[in-house]
Amino acid sequence: MVKEFNYRGKTLSELKTIDLREFSKFLPSRERRSLLRQSEIVERFLKHCEKKMAKGKPIKTHLRDLIIVPQMVNLTINVYNGKTFLPVKIVEEMMGHRLGEFAHTRGKIQHGTPGIGATRSSAFLSVK
Repeated sequence: MVKEFNYRGKTLSELKTIDLREFSKFLPSRERRSLLRQSEIVERFLKHCEKKMAKGKPIKTHLRDLIIVPQMVNLTINVYNGKTFLPVKIVEEMMGHRLGEFAHTRGKIQHGTPGIGATRSSAFLSVK
């Protein structure tokens, strides 16, 4: 038995039908204020997504501070991380977060062994 997703007591289908200003009432205060300020940008982005999907092209964006709204669920958006566009599949649990949270800008560093001349002490090591 699969449990249906609820966000603050509302199902995903109910959230998709309401306006962005109504949805902002369910968000925490920082995200609510941000969404209310950039509601025009979010609506413009959603129209852009519809056009790209109709043409079958990938959706690319530099808008890392964009709040994820219910209309974006089940979309794959390529978010710019400063170097490349990373694909981010939007799921229900991401609502209310920002796109940039899911496209990390710093990768994991894996250090190898130091080479010859890396430090003063490496001069006394035997060369193999």
